[in-house]
Parts: sequence; structure tokens; C-alpha cells
Amino acid sequence: MKVVLFCGGRGSRMRSDLPGGDMPKPMQLVGPRPLVWHVMRYYAHFGHKEFVLCLGYGAQHIKDFFLTYQETVSNDFVLSGGQVRLLSADISDWTITLADTGVDSPIGERLRRVREHLDGEEMFLANYADVLTDAPLHDIVERFSASGAGASMMVVPPTNTFHVIELGERGLVGGITPVADMPLWVNGGFFVLTPEIFEHIPENGDLVADGCAELAKRGRLVAYPHRGYWRPSDTVNQRLELDRAWARGERPWALWEA
Repeated sequence: MKVVLFCGGRGSRMRSDLPGGDMPKPMQLVGPRPLVWHVMRYYAHFGHKEFVLCLGYGAQHIKDFFLTYQETVSNDFVLSGGQVRLLSADISDWTITLADTGVDSPIGERLRRVREHLDGEEMFLANYADVLTDAPLHDIVERFSASGAGASMMVVPPTNTFHVIELGERGLVGGITPVADMPLWVNGGFFVLTPEIFEHIPENGDLVADGCAELAKRGRLVAYPHRGYWRPSDTVNQRLELDRAWARGERPWALWEA
């Protein structure tokens, strides 16, 4: 299936004085490669190698990355007689469509603007391009196909460290519960969609607040709960922790290394 990746956000919470602080969020490095590469490798691991990248802020950074892609950065090779012989390759069998979808477009509008690249697709995958997981994608797709629904959203437990406070009379605290222990689920950012989604996203609309919400009202949205590894990269600290984890060899999202 084709994979739509939303790569156009400004990533304002990712801004920093670190090198590359002005890069779009999907281009922030984790190990030797940017976030978007890790997400694409995840999908390619499951056999989905046709990508549609919805570009916006910092589009040229992403274009330049793929136009000047160097396989030797993340693959072993033999150098002999001035010639390079790769022992493995990342993207040689990928098809990547890079489409400018507007600097300030919401995600739903970005999806609308690449619809022409999805003609004929009975279903397709979509992702925010900044979240890493070890979720079994084949199982997600199989369950969705069996459901007959119009869209699927992976949901995960909250990962923040806040506590929920139960207030009683006179302001007395009746209980304190970590958010992660509450029976709550949040949007995990991994979607399986059908063309039905386009019926419910208005011009300049949002994928979740408009499209998925309307499908939910109609009983056409299913959830895939995942309690395994899932990490967002919304802030500098979150991205740095992923980078440190890569350096330590702790990479549960890198299923292609297994």
C-alpha cells in the first residue's frame, strides 16, 4: 500500500539552538538519519515502499536529503579501485513522491492535496512522520481489513507523567492517579485509511478533528490499541532521548535490524 507522510509542520516545540534547530521536525536526526527515514524504514520493513511525502515548512531540506541521498551513511560497503560496492541498501527499491502541500496547511488539507497520487487505492497508510513504534503493522492492516470500517487509528496509553487528582468536599484530595494508569487512550498517529476519509474532510480541515471524528459518529472508525513501544518526538528533549537510545543500541522501533 502507499504510505502518506505529513512532513510539513513547523515543529515549533522542536526549535532549539542546537545544530539543525531550524530543520523541519521530520528532518531532525536520530542516529545517522532523520526521523522521517526511521518511519519510512518501519513501513518498508512490512513491504510498503511507495511513499507520498506531504511537504510544507522546510520542504527544500527534505527534497535535498533525498536528491543527494548517500547509502553509505547507514550501510556497510566495500571500497575497491575507487569504486563503492554496497553490501546493503536502504531506499534503492522505494518510490517517493514529494509534493508541496502548503506551508501552513492543516493535515487534512495536506491529505486532500495529494489525493491525485492515491487514485485507485482501496486503502492506504498515513503517519505524522515523527512517531516511532514497534507495533505489528501487518496485524493492524489485517484487523482493519476484517472490520470493513472506513479508517483505523492506532491508540496508545498516555505517556506523560502528570497525575490526575480526585477532589472531594472542601477541596480535600480523595486520590492521586498517574495519567498512564487511567483507562485512557490517545491518538498514536498511525492510520489506515480508505478514500471514504475524503468525504469528511472539508477544505482546510483536519484529518482527526474533522475526518476521523465524523467517521466515528457514523460507526466507521476502528481503533487498534497498542501497549508496546511508542515514542513521539514533539520536543527537543524527546528527540534527544531517541538519539541517545539509538547510540546505546536500544532501538525497539528498528524492526528491520532484527
